Amino acid sequence: MKLILAIVQDKDSQRLSNKFIDANVRATKLSTTGGFLKSGNTTFIVGIEDERVDEVLKLIKDTCESREQYLTAPIHLDTSIDSYMGGRPIEVQVGGATVFVMPVESFHRY
Repeated sequence: MKLILAIVQDKDSQRLSNKFIDANVRATKLSTTGGFLKSGNTTFIVGIEDERVDEVLKLIKDTCESREQYLTAPIHLDTSIDSYMGGRPIEVQVGGATVFVMPVESFHRY
């Protein structure tokens, strides 16, 4: 048995949730916040049999898209900091998924 933690952008979370339901994959869905962009994410916690791990990873990969997004860098009031980017939009890549697969020592359902 494996534990899969999948952190996905909120824009992809409902589609992934629906794919999990269609594939009979049980998942716990948590609202989380990313540290870099401070934007909404969803973390799925999935306990799954070893032989279904690749199936779940494929669902995640096929559902969660990377996309480009513009955001405005903050203006620094400290003149000692190089703030050449301050106030200008910069392009960053968002979306996709960050996935961790971990072994499970034991599993209990009550």
